[in-house]
Amino acid sequence: MDFLTLIQVLDSTMRMATPLLLACLAGLFSERAGIFDIGLEGKMLMAAFFSAAVAAATGNVWLGLLSGVASSLVLSGLHGLASITFRGNQLISGVALNFLASGLTVLIAESWFRQGGRTPSLLTDGRFNGIELPFAIGPADAAAADRPLNELIKEAGPIQQLYSELISGHSILVYVALLFVPLTWWVLFRTRFGLRLRAVGENPAAVDTAGVSVQGLRFAAVGICGLLCGIAGAYLATGLQAGFVREMTSGRGYIALAALIFAKWRPWHALGACLLFGLLQAIALRFQSIQFGGFTIPVQVMDALPYILTVVILAGFVGKAIPPRAGGQPYVKER
Repeated sequence: MDFLTLIQVLDSTMRMATPLLLACLAGLFSERAGIFDIGLEGKMLMAAFFSAAVAAATGNVWLGLLSGVASSLVLSGLHGLASITFRGNQLISGVALNFLASGLTVLIAESWFRQGGRTPSLLTDGRFNGIELPFAIGPADAAAADRPLNELIKEAGPIQQLYSELISGHSILVYVALLFVPLTWWVLFRTRFGLRLRAVGENPAAVDTAGVSVQGLRFAAVGICGLLCGIAGAYLATGLQAGFVREMTSGRGYIALAALIFAKWRPWHALGACLLFGLLQAIALRFQSIQFGGFTIPVQVMDALPYILTVVILAGFVGKAIPPRAGGQPYVKER
């Protein structure tokens, strides 16, 4: 593997890791507040559909993003209502949301667009396009030189290849996802709100005794979770792909939960975990036909590689991962 191929694999890693990172940080906020959220998958799926549907109908990707976030927040409100207000089982509520999103997205898509549960393909203004940073080799340079872009990049030096292929050219949501990592760390560990949020996940009775609303903090965490899942789903349909297709999340919500456990509920570790899982997906997409001697690894094995290694990593490399002590437990205020 030459240097340029390695850079291109890492570039794909960044794109594949973005929805995982956003969903992982979403689960981090929720679970730090004591609300386990298996419904990350459903929220991403619902956001992916509504963002693509609205973007296709209006031609405005920002309206699509807002619609996707709004739909995810609705599901977050349902989850909060079931698990916080009515003190229901959080795991069952999350699974129910996944089933709801899985069926509802296909039903509405077929009713609106009559394309077998898909949305129309998004045109240029209906999706997030890559941002060419200053001094990077991009399509404008290829057009000016009247040469293919790949040729210009191959002839460039290693630093220029690294900058043009890996750092430049991503959609704005990729950079937003990366900025959310230090922002999450600062909110959770350097603000009063973050201190209270973490305390609610460990000892909600102590927070309640201090005169702070446990329900209010948990609803705030669930709301932040919905916001981030909405952005993740919108990125899938309007950034990574050009439209919605049935079950397009493909288990990313569950992989994000695995990354969260692997990271032991810490933001910077979550970034590393999501990049690892993104790398596995990028390798599976790029290297579909690998031969060892006279044996060719089937394409199906490469497609299943990220999910197989997710199980392997969780089973053997996580170590002792201790969730917040009050996680999954509804809080009942003492009279």
